Parts: sequence; C-alpha cells; structure tokens
Amino acid sequence: MNLIYKVFRQDPETREGMIAATSGLGIVVNLLIALLKIVAGLMAASVAIVSEGVNNAVDALTSVLTLVGTKLAGRHPDEKHPFGYGRVEYLTSLVISILITVTGVQVLTESIHQIRNPEELKISYISMIIVAVAAVVKFFLGMYTIKMGKKADSKALEAVGMEGRNDSFVSVLTLISSGIFLMSGVSIDAWVGVAVAALILKTGIEVLRDTVSEILGRPGQKELADELYRLIRGADGVLGAADMMLHNYGPDRWSGSVNVEIDHKRNVGDVYRNLHRLQLYICHRYHTVMVFGIYAVDSDSPDGKAMRTEVGRFVQDHDRVLGFHALYYDREENALYVDLVVDYDLRDWKALRNEFTAFAAGKWPGTHVELVIETEYV
Repeated sequence: MNLIYKVFRQDPETREGMIAATSGLGIVVNLLIALLKIVAGLMAASVAIVSEGVNNAVDALTSVLTLVGTKLAGRHPDEKHPFGYGRVEYLTSLVISILITVTGVQVLTESIHQIRNPEELKISYISMIIVAVAAVVKFFLGMYTIKMGKKADSKALEAVGMEGRNDSFVSVLTLISSGIFLMSGVSIDAWVGVAVAALILKTGIEVLRDTVSEILGRPGQKELADELYRLIRGADGVLGAADMMLHNYGPDRWSGSVNVEIDHKRNVGDVYRNLHRLQLYICHRYHTVMVFGIYAVDSDSPDGKAMRTEVGRFVQDHDRVLGFHALYYDREENALYVDLVVDYDLRDWKALRNEFTAFAAGKWPGTHVELVIETEYV
C-alpha cells in the first residue's frame, strides 16, 4: 500500500489519501482479474465466468469514479457552492449504484438467453484455478475496501467493497457449477449466471436506496447529534437544548441550528460570549457550522416551577409525547409558551393541541397558551 500512496501522492493519514489509495489498488487488481476471467470464460464458453469478468471490469470503473468523485468533492467552496462540493461523493455513489444495477440486468439477460439456447461448456481445471484464485483475492480486497470506506466515511468506497466481496461469493457458485459439470456432465452454468445477476442487483439496489436517502436528506447523524447535545447542554449558562437540525454537505461537512434555553435574567453579553466560544469549538472540532436560537426560561420563580411541574405531569401521562422545552410564562401578557415533542407515530396533532389547551385552561384560567408541537429532527 505504501507504493500506492506514493504513486498517487497521497497522505495515508488523510481521508482523501485513504480513498485515493484504496481506489487505485482496486483499479489495478480488478483490471487484472477481469482480463484473466474473460479469457478463461471465453476459452471455456462459460457465460458465468465471462459475466464475472465483465463485473470485475465494472468494479474497476467504479473505483475510477470513486477516485474522481473524491477529487471533485475536495474542491474549495466558491460563489456558486458556498458549502463546497462534498455532495459530489453522493452523486458518485448514485452513478456507481446505477452501473452495478445495469450490470446485473445485463448478466441476467445473457443468462436467460443461455438457458433458452444452451451451448456446450469447455470447463478446464485451469479456468477453475483462475476463478478460485480470483475469488480469494476479491474477498480480501472487498473486505479491505469496506474497512477503509468505513474509516474514511465514504459510501462510494463501501459500495465498491461490497460489490467486490459479493464477487467472491459469486465465484464460489461458479466453481460449484463447474465442478458439477466436470463430474457429471450436467451444466447449471446459466442458472448460476441468474444467481450472479441476483446478487449484483441486490447490491446495486441497496447502494441506490442508501444514496438516494442521503441526497433527499435523511436525519442528521445520530452520533454527531448526541455528542453536540451533550456538549451544548453542559455549557455554562445553558439550561437546556432542543430542536437541533443538521444538514449534510458531504461526509464530513455539516451545518446546523439548535435552540438553547437561557435563564431570562441573563444579559445578552454573557450569553453571547459563551455561545460564541461554543460555536467556534464545534466548527473546528466537528466541522459543523452551528447557529444558535435562544429561549428565555423562567426556571426559579414559584410560578415558573409550578408550571414546569404540571406540564411535566401532562407529558408523563401521554406515551406519544416525548418531552417539552422552551416553557416560559409572560406575566405582562398572561401567556404561556411551551413546545411539546412528539414521536412520529402520533398522527392527530389537533387532538393533542385541544387536549393541552383544555388542560392549561383548567390549571391556569384566563392564561393564553402558545403551543408548538414538533418532532425530533435528529
């Protein structure tokens, strides 16, 4: 691997270096295996072996796409894309998933044709040895690529690794069919080709599904959100935090917002200093540009404590209500402000709103209620 890092002039400690070197290794290995398998398959008139060779050639192409996508994603932000080009990697994964799926369809079509119009096989022990060696190499290459993909947080690299690992399983099926033919003269080669196609299609569809989910915008990374919540809630002067939103602009680039609860007696200057230090730390440590919103909270007055206790009891009595925050009582306006957090299974928000309004009217007659009902964003 050191030679690969030197050839591609990459630092093995950087994310881009890991992706580039692993992709380079995949290109070289897959091209060699593809050449050997296609030659062996043509000599044996085996659609299964030729199909595997074609699939390996596609694997080399996907490694090229991963390498190019990573280079493009590393471009600096500009006026057109102020958050950078990190999402190019998701487009790369999308193209890779489409290529894998198309390859699966082609292999399936050829296998069905072979079932309808069978040809005599010419399997040899040499071709079986080639497939066996390729299977071992592809298994270890696939597992290594998956490992590096997870380490570098690269969905594209993981997809390439999954395809490589599956290739080794496919090769085992091909070897079994070849062995059956040599021992009994019965050819199940075309049917193995169908199994190969099914595995290829399964991988392609899985990668496509995950990639589309990333592009559409699935909830922010749970581990990152939990860590940020822990950090923010533990900051000096912050009584609580909620409503975090995280937007992904690449595997290691995020922007987000969160509302923090601050004692209503604190002045703006104190609050700003603390939040600004926290904002800079989060940006440098977690590559996340975080914007803070502020809730004023009356946490020490008798009225405030009593309201928090009563609302807490209301929440405990409702399984679909996960919690509350941003509770504030405006004495001048005689208004109660509060946010209720509900789970995604609660469909009738109107009924909950009516119930809470009636609850508040019974506890604090004449008080105007400003209720916000929301789900957790991350």
